[in-house]
Amino acid sequence: MFGPDKCGSTNKVHFIFRHKNPKTGEYEEKHLKNTPMARITKQTSLYTLIVKPDQTYEIRIDGETARAGSLLEDFEPAVNPDKEIDDPKDTKPEDWVEDAKIADPKEKKPSDWDEDAPYEIVDGEAEKPADWLENEPTTIPDPEAEKPEDWDDEEDGDWEPPTIRNPKCDDASGCGPWEKPMKPNPEYKGKWTAALIDNPLYKGIWAPKKITNPAYYEDKAPADFEPMGAIGFEIWTMQNDILFDNIYIGHSISDAESFGNSTFTPKKDTEKAVEESEAPKPDEKDDSPIKSPSDLSFTADPVTFVTEKVKLFIEIAKRDPIQAVTFVPEVSAPLGIGLLTLLLVLLGGVGGGAAAVSANAPSKEELQQKAKVAQAKAAATKEQVVEAVSSGTQRVQEEVNKRTTRSSAE
Repeated sequence: MFGPDKCGSTNKVHFIFRHKNPKTGEYEEKHLKNTPMARITKQTSLYTLIVKPDQTYEIRIDGETARAGSLLEDFEPAVNPDKEIDDPKDTKPEDWVEDAKIADPKEKKPSDWDEDAPYEIVDGEAEKPADWLENEPTTIPDPEAEKPEDWDDEEDGDWEPPTIRNPKCDDASGCGPWEKPMKPNPEYKGKWTAALIDNPLYKGIWAPKKITNPAYYEDKAPADFEPMGAIGFEIWTMQNDILFDNIYIGHSISDAESFGNSTFTPKKDTEKAVEESEAPKPDEKDDSPIKSPSDLSFTADPVTFVTEKVKLFIEIAKRDPIQAVTFVPEVSAPLGIGLLTLLLVLLGGVGGGAAAVSANAPSKEELQQKAKVAQAKAAATKEQVVEAVSSGTQRVQEEVNKRTTRSSAE
């Protein structure tokens, strides 16, 4: 038998041949021990077995060698039996000792050895921590829990809030009744056993004596298979579309290779081309300008929606933060006024920094005057940001309401 086998955790290419015992005339199956793995894909695979007159074999998968070896060495049971076998009539003597070590008979348990001493004892020196809250429970009813509106005391019983860990215990060493902890018992010794010594009666591991194998034979040419009158397929599957064709049995490796090149290779190339044509194409680079918010859909692709909105917000904010707040409210509303004001200040500082490098240093009076002007602009800007964020938030809420209504209708 030759071919792939994939069932559960089993994945191998079988090679099994029936060998005739020249002495008894009985047949016995010889299984390849180190089998290669089957190649399980959606494409056609070509499995080839070559048995050579020099008693070697070769397994190929899609024309590539997957395993090669000797018929006389790589199969189980072996083709040729052992020359010697264990004497089936030989039995182990009753006084045969196989224990290499024994307990020292001269050693005695010490009189002070207490096998009943516990492994741990109460730590008598331990003292309760000063901040231990002994009158505080470890858990308390959740003060934020509320009784559900649909709770029916007659059907559901008296409602009780769920318990949570007492927050007072987090700031102390512990809560509740305090008990002294346990510590390792210095008197603990466990069960006493005598030390082991070499067994003077030890004779080693017993094994029956060997005798000549009466069934021994030597077949130097197991590759001389008997004539093959037919072929068959052993199939157990729960899948469809499993096909077999182009079977070759012969004595010429070159003819088999030529047959595979004319039948398998063209089919393999065609299947590969079809698979590549049906494979999803990688996304092409999008060189289009910044999209309008109305062109994006959160329900269609949430990740792209959020990513593109953030990119658009940043690009517009570089030119006009107020416009960014108004135009992309989905991003500006969660950011809040504080971050937008900081963005305005940073953008303003960057914009005016270059011109200040080449100018003469201003006087103290000029600095004070500029500071007043900056404060006034900042106040006005903050009001604009508040208005823009408020307007943006309202637009976002309106959009959410539309989506919720649309989803409910669907």
